[in-house]
Parts: sequence; structure tokens; C-alpha cells
Amino acid sequence: MFIQTETTPNPDVLKFLPGRDVVGGGEALEFADAGAAEASPLAAAIFEIEGVRRVFFGADFVTVTRETHGLEWPQMKAPVLAAIMEHYTSGAPILREGRAAAGHADTLYEGEAAQIVAEIKDLLDTRIRPAVAQDGGDITFDRWDQDTGVVFLHMRGACSGCPSSSATLKAGVENMLKHYVPEVTRVEQTL
Repeated sequence: MFIQTETTPNPDVLKFLPGRDVVGGGEALEFADAGAAEASPLAAAIFEIEGVRRVFFGADFVTVTRETHGLEWPQMKAPVLAAIMEHYTSGAPILREGRAAAGHADTLYEGEAAQIVAEIKDLLDTRIRPAVAQDGGDITFDRWDQDTGVVFLHMRGACSGCPSSSATLKAGVENMLKHYVPEVTRVEQTL
């Protein structure tokens, strides 16, 4: 098995490409700590490595966030590669049976608001998320405030804590959403 690695715009995050599906067509998964990682044998194995702060699974990649003042990537890369390789050769599932990663509850929108939210989500899914995934991250819809026009987005994977994420959010995402959905006035990040 050959696993490629790629750097990301976030110096604390490295992207690992195992050459096969990670979550495939499913929803991306993020594990913020070792407790959350118990839902996944692979995430739990990666969290056993010294210096790991966060793990994110995309369609065909894994990003690992290291502690900012911890070990450097040359010290961490080989153990992460070994954990990924062991997982795929074992045949274990990505998620343990009966377990699910925590996600955000969807707010129900009605009428015109529902149509606007559908347009926002469509733009995110077709234009923004694929571009962000190339850098090992993800941006998901959290909510839209109809009264103020503010869209709240959750940044995950390499985007979470990235020094350039605020520029991406404002210059890229906000401009695109405001252009295609005039009801959007601003974009904010949720934690």
C-alpha cells in the first residue's frame, strides 16, 4: 500500500492520501480529541501517536493536526503512516458498529428562507467544498440568520485554525455567496 502525503496551507496539518476511500460518499468526519475518536478505530490509533491534536476524514484523505508546540512532522509522519496502513490492512471499518461522529443538528427553514439556505448549501457543496478539500479541509453550513443575512459556517480539517482561513472565508467564500445569493450580507465562522 502506498500512502501519499501533501502539505496544506496550515503548517500544523498534514494530508494523507491512502489511495482508497476513507469516508467515500459519506459525510466528512472530524475528531477533536481522543474521546471522540473512540467512534473510529483509525482515528483512535492516530490519537495514540504523541503530538496529535485533531483528526479529520474526507472522502479520500485523512488530515492530522499536530500540537502547535509539539513534535515536528518529520518525527510524526512515519507513525501516522503506519497507523493508516495497519488500519487498511486489518480490514477494520472506519466507524465502529453502532457509533457515529457528532454532528450539527439541522435547523428547519421554511418558505423563502428554505430556498435561500438550499442555494447557500448548493454553492458550498458544488463550488467551495471541493476546492477546500484539495487543501485537506472542509467548510460546512451551520446556520443562516434571516434577519441579518449572516451565514455561519464551520471550518474543519486543515481549515480549522489555519492562518489563512479567515482570508479564505472573507475573500473567497463570502464574496461568492454574496454574489450568487444577494440576501447574504456577511459570513462568520462558528467554533
